[in-house]
Amino acid sequence: MSTRASSNEGAAPPAGTQVVLRPLANPLPLGFLALAVATLLLSGVQLEWLPASDAATVAVVLLLFVAPLQLLASILGFLARDPVAGTGMGLLAGTWAAVGLVTLRSPVGVTSHALGLLLLLSGSAMLVPALGAVESKLVPALVLATTALRFVLTGIYQLSGGTAWKVAGGVTGVVLCAFALYAAAAFMIEETSHHSWLPLGRRSRGRRAITGDLGQQLEHIANEAGVREQL
Repeated sequence: MSTRASSNEGAAPPAGTQVVLRPLANPLPLGFLALAVATLLLSGVQLEWLPASDAATVAVVLLLFVAPLQLLASILGFLARDPVAGTGMGLLAGTWAAVGLVTLRSPVGVTSHALGLLLLLSGSAMLVPALGAVESKLVPALVLATTALRFVLTGIYQLSGGTAWKVAGGVTGVVLCAFALYAAAAFMIEETSHHSWLPLGRRSRGRRAITGDLGQQLEHIANEAGVREQL
């Protein structure tokens, strides 16, 4: 479908100017399910539900399963004009890939200060899309904020080697898995039934995205990235 773009001053655009929008499936169920897999497997290692020798197997899963799925979700999120989804899933893809690669290359049970610093920075960075999501969807904001906490706790463990930090990170990871599964199920049900049977905490633009008409959806299209002159 297409719509004519308008300038900030309300002047008519040049004749023939069009913005083409391509419908896309919501990538967030895929991204959140991949997050659930990653955080639960890592918690299994941290809480010693899995033998230490399985850390390499978990690393392979993070590299070959989780990171590619979340990278795909990130790309589709940007294509769907959702910077929160694109940024959040992109950060997750990069972080899990780094955790997998470092774990695969390190001796069993050895911590890494470099990985710890990365996790602290990634946890802080995850707060950016979390804050962006607060304005529209509270449940995804909660998932992203819990991810930030999970990364920070695991990062402190990598830097300090303290067992209490490892356990705290593992427990937070299990809670994050439950949150991510709920968010994935809520988005999937909403997309397939067109009803919000499981609340996502939609408000403001998030609610309008589901209930608003086409004119409301495209109200600010001329000022969005990829349409406006500069980012």
